[in-house]
Amino acid sequence: MTAATLNNGHTDSPSTLLPTLSLIGAMASLCVGTSFAKSLFPEVGAQGTTAYRIVIGAIILLAFWRPWRFPLTRANAARIALYGVTLACMNLLFYMALRTLPLGVAIAIEFTGPLTLAVVLSRRAIDFVWIACALAGLILLIPTGQSIHDLDPEGIAYALGAAVCWALYIVFGKMAGHVHGGQATSLGLLAAAMVALPVGAAHAGMALLDPKLVLAGVAVGILSSALPYSLEMVALRRLPQKTFGVLLSMEPAMGALAGVVVLNEHLSRTQWLAICGIIVASAGCAATAQRSRKAPVPAPD
Repeated sequence: MTAATLNNGHTDSPSTLLPTLSLIGAMASLCVGTSFAKSLFPEVGAQGTTAYRIVIGAIILLAFWRPWRFPLTRANAARIALYGVTLACMNLLFYMALRTLPLGVAIAIEFTGPLTLAVVLSRRAIDFVWIACALAGLILLIPTGQSIHDLDPEGIAYALGAAVCWALYIVFGKMAGHVHGGQATSLGLLAAAMVALPVGAAHAGMALLDPKLVLAGVAVGILSSALPYSLEMVALRRLPQKTFGVLLSMEPAMGALAGVVVLNEHLSRTQWLAICGIIVASAGCAATAQRSRKAPVPAPD
């Protein structure tokens, strides 16, 4: 099913399999792309890498979806603009944090945004069980012997800023999800590119036009933007905000695994235990969400 199919009037389907798999695929692509993107920091900096990621992703999605084919109201355009600007800020702040923080730690800190959102939106006791599992796993994921005082304060500040933007991204993405999925994602990335490109160009200058770096930037744009944000839009349209937020707890675990494969990072037994706890939280959240949607519940006003 493509994003276009999501506008055929069947958005109340009880199945959560498609959006869950879409979100997992988005996180896997994003973690691999982020690991690869870090290799571009010495050449174009975090700002230039962010520009590559967003601008190239926007070009790909605009060419694929051709969003001008669909009608767009002024209100929906404003929602997409909020979604896009928040997306740009989230990416830029996160990449700035990656300059001095390990990938798994940066993702763990950034995740406090959607985790807080999940807590705020929770209404049942079982939701807090999964949130507690995810939080315990995130705490254990901090590298052994590396306390919060040993981490770079500037990096922590950037990661916390990204956390705020991530929570807002979920909210604004859900609002933009009422628009055609491909249109919302492609125009959202276009709005994000208008923010990221000037920042990246001011820092990296003409280095952004180096053919070899452009090719690497294409890979980053596909893996870190075009593919994951398209898949996330599918998930955003079908999952409640709190469910989406807790399911994202898998991302720190995937980031740690990407660090093992791509960056040759070492994981302790405690960190492997953390990964198990996070996966349990995500699987439990998906299972209870599926059961809860089987019963007809009146939609809120």
